[in-house]
Amino acid sequence: MSAQKITVVIEVPLSGERAWQAYIDPNEITQWNFASDEWHCPKASVDLQVGGKHSARMEAKDGSFGFDFEAIYTEVDVPRAIAMELGDGRQCRTTFCSTDIGTRVETTFDAEAENSVEMQREGWQAILSNFKKRAEQIAAS
Repeated sequence: MSAQKITVVIEVPLSGERAWQAYIDPNEITQWNFASDEWHCPKASVDLQVGGKHSARMEAKDGSFGFDFEAIYTEVDVPRAIAMELGDGRQCRTTFCSTDIGTRVETTFDAEAENSVEMQREGWQAILSNFKKRAEQIAAS
C-alpha cells in the first residue's frame, strides 16, 4: 500500500532563484524551519547533491523537546525542484514555479501513520508559512 500524499503550497515575493536559495541555505533554514513561535531551528546542514544529507535540528524554545529532521536528497534540479527521502523512508518533493508576483513553492510528502493527515498538513503548512514570512523579509531588504 502506498502512503497518502499531502500537499502544501505558498507563494512568496521572490524570484525562483532567490526563493530556492532561501530554501536551501542552512543559515536561512534556521530562520524559518519551525511550525510555531514556541519552536526554533538552532542548526541546519545541507549537502546539496543527490545522495547528500539534509539535517535540521528542531527544538522547543523552552528546551522541553527537540528532534533532528534528517533526509537524503534524491533529486536536485536547481532552481526548480528538490526531493528527499526522509529518515523513515517517506518521500518529500518541493517545486519552485515562477508566478506574476514571485514564486509558488509546493511541497508534497508522504503522510506518516502516527498523526492525522490534517495535523501533518497543518504542521507542514505552518513551516511553509514561516518560509513566506522570511521571504517577505528578504524581499523588503
